[in-house]
Amino acid sequence: MKNPFPKTKIYDIVILYSKEGIKEKMKKEPQNMSRLEIEKKKKRIIITFSIIIGIIVLMIIALIANNFIITENYKTTNLIINNRNVTEYLKGQVLMQDGKIYMSEQDLGNFFDKYIYEDKENNKIITTYDKKIAEIGFEKNEMNINGADRRTTAHAIKQGEIVYLPIEELKDVYNIEITHIKDTNVLIIDSITKEQIKAVVTGNIPVKATKKFIARTVDRVKKGECVIVIEKENDGFAKIRTENGKIGYIKANKVANEVVARQNIEDEKQINGKVNLVWDYYSQSATAPDRKGTTIDGINVVSPAFFTINEEGKIVENIGTQGQDYLNWAHENEYKVWPMLQNAGNDMMRVTSNIMNHYENRKQLIEEIINSCIKYKLDGINLDFENMKKEDKDLYSRFIIELMPRMKELGLVLSVDVTAPDGSDTWSMCFDRHVIGDVADYIVFMAYDEYGATSNKAGTTAGLNWVELSLKKFLETEEIESDKIILAVPLYTRLWTENESGEIVKQSTVAMKDIDKIIPNSAQKEWKEDLAQNYVEYKEGNNIKKMWIEDNKSLQAKLDLISKYKLGGVASWEKGMETEDVWEIFKEALQ
Repeated sequence: MKNPFPKTKIYDIVILYSKEGIKEKMKKEPQNMSRLEIEKKKKRIIITFSIIIGIIVLMIIALIANNFIITENYKTTNLIINNRNVTEYLKGQVLMQDGKIYMSEQDLGNFFDKYIYEDKENNKIITTYDKKIAEIGFEKNEMNINGADRRTTAHAIKQGEIVYLPIEELKDVYNIEITHIKDTNVLIIDSITKEQIKAVVTGNIPVKATKKFIARTVDRVKKGECVIVIEKENDGFAKIRTENGKIGYIKANKVANEVVARQNIEDEKQINGKVNLVWDYYSQSATAPDRKGTTIDGINVVSPAFFTINEEGKIVENIGTQGQDYLNWAHENEYKVWPMLQNAGNDMMRVTSNIMNHYENRKQLIEEIINSCIKYKLDGINLDFENMKKEDKDLYSRFIIELMPRMKELGLVLSVDVTAPDGSDTWSMCFDRHVIGDVADYIVFMAYDEYGATSNKAGTTAGLNWVELSLKKFLETEEIESDKIILAVPLYTRLWTENESGEIVKQSTVAMKDIDKIIPNSAQKEWKEDLAQNYVEYKEGNNIKKMWIEDNKSLQAKLDLISKYKLGGVASWEKGMETEDVWEIFKEALQ
């Protein structure tokens, strides 16, 4: 539409109309009016004409806005991801080279995989998303996705210091579909796991940038044209995406025949409700316990000591016939089986560090884990790595990041054991709890050994104040979702022996079921409110014996934290140490 006033400014029109109108109006007025009355009359006429002209101007602007599309710079590719124009947030360009579309590593990190990683040792980019892990190099047209090689039509490239990846080759990794509208130079990326609603337009109408009365037109749609309905709002507007890839607003009553073209896809949780896990530990030289004919009331997950890592960094199985019988017993009783994978043993700090520091070593261990899960029809893995180097913290997180997609692909659960924050370098500071809690299905807080076997001071195994303080750090400092945290509690305590000088001369682990057998009848129990534990102290010869007792009352106080902080469940170390009534307490606490 052409400008109706091609050679005249709106300001000039207002003045022209005002002056001429005033002259004509004043000719008709009586000549005997006073000067004051004439001036008032002039003001009223000017105001009236200004209002009229203002209305005309608004109508002209609205007419122009409704009929003219504000063109964009089509030299720059506009990027739409899941119905949101993210062009202004791009750190790199969207490159078009030899018919291939590339996005920068940083932008892929912002929009898809925040843990995308450049493995400089092997000159590859490693990216993970949902159920896929992919590696793509800079020289050959090939990729590896979940352990399988495939041919590609492009590879990663570098422009200066910026790494670019061929986005179309990553469709299967990121679960996306890609549309490039060449006429408007719009690149549309839609997640195929997210809901999409399509509809038809019932008239020829403009698509506005905002819902305001006067707003620029971003596109025009014709009657019968198909659009994507992003959302319908309560004020009578619908936010849509046109076939040209433009996003804007039309009246909601102008869309009809809405169809859900694609539904949200969400993973089902393996455990409905709270996790109630018990570790069933036995040494590498022992065999799996015989649980036939028994049940553990309220338990829904068992974690037997099936796997360890040897000095070559390979998985060693301790399953055999007894372990297979254990698996059959667990599944017959509808318990999920998440066996422990431990790095326990001599020289394990060096062995673990060697695995974590090389992508190929991590990849090999992941393949062994996946093969073992398939071989034994497992439901998950409980990763119990301890005594690691602080400087390997990020690489241990990488291992979990790379393992998780392979687990999800098979519907397996990954739970990762960690200690309390703010401890020693190799016991506590070697974990990035935020990343582990973000990536894994569950992060298991081993809320015991506040004063452990190597302590030079006698103290409680798990005082309530320490447990709760640490738990708050998981939630507030590490920012871990509460329903991903499993609180692990001890079914044991320690008996400390001090000499007359107050030095520790001995400590021993005492199972809950044996506490009353150890403590003399004459020993007086003293309730410690801050610890939520009974404490006993008595003499034996020249030595003093000290114990902070774990019993039903102390466990109940810790279990109350699960409902207080809406945690994901409880774990207990270890089966065989408990008193018979413990499982009923756990069951009631989780209900």
